[in-house]
Amino acid sequence: LHLAARGARVALLGRTESDLQTLAREIADAGGAADVIVADVSKLASMRRAFARIKKLHGRLDLVLANAGVNGVWAPLDRLEVAEWDTTLAINLRGTFLTCKFAIELMPRSGGSIVVISSVNGTRMFSNTGASAYAASKAAQVAFARMIALELAPRRIRVNTICPGAIKSAIGENTVHRGLARVRTPVKFPEGQVPLTGGKPGRAEDVARLAAFLLSDDAAHITGTEVFIDGAQSLLQG
Repeated sequence: LHLAARGARVALLGRTESDLQTLAREIADAGGAADVIVADVSKLASMRRAFARIKKLHGRLDLVLANAGVNGVWAPLDRLEVAEWDTTLAINLRGTFLTCKFAIELMPRSGGSIVVISSVNGTRMFSNTGASAYAASKAAQVAFARMIALELAPRRIRVNTICPGAIKSAIGENTVHRGLARVRTPVKFPEGQVPLTGGKPGRAEDVARLAAFLLSDDAAHITGTEVFIDGAQSLLQG
């Protein structure tokens, strides 16, 4: 919505068409324009088709927000199935790789901007015992973004990462927790785990505004870095 409000023609890519259509209508109602492209970010053929369609519709890409992700299964290592590990990394890490791989083929050699959504987990916060697959995927996203930021700098393509803390969203609804009680470290944090807001989580809109800034020319000299948006949560709970 923030990008569309700034005049961007938005391509909405995701697995759930109904959610994409709802967002496309919101953008249209606000006077913007958006194309709905159904794809599975973890599947090579699906992503190849998706970006072929973007090329056919628009011919190029200037801005990319790699936002697809899941919490997956949070469980002790001995109870985490290999398939569950693979699924989390396929969506969170492979999906980011495929998004960026195909996106840069459509980005002009004169510049562009990519923002990857990572997390405080695996980067500055490690107290969520059992989230090993999720944290590993998020840490790897940061390393990947740094690497390609340097690689793409001669093309004037900037790459940055946003690391949100607790954000009010639906991502936790599909999270599976299994057997965590026996591995969780018995630590009690002070009142107000998000110090800046007295414990209240951030809003998705906060992250959206930050992404819009990093994608814009206002951030023209910022690349290869992470921005933490967590109300100091990770400083307290890290």
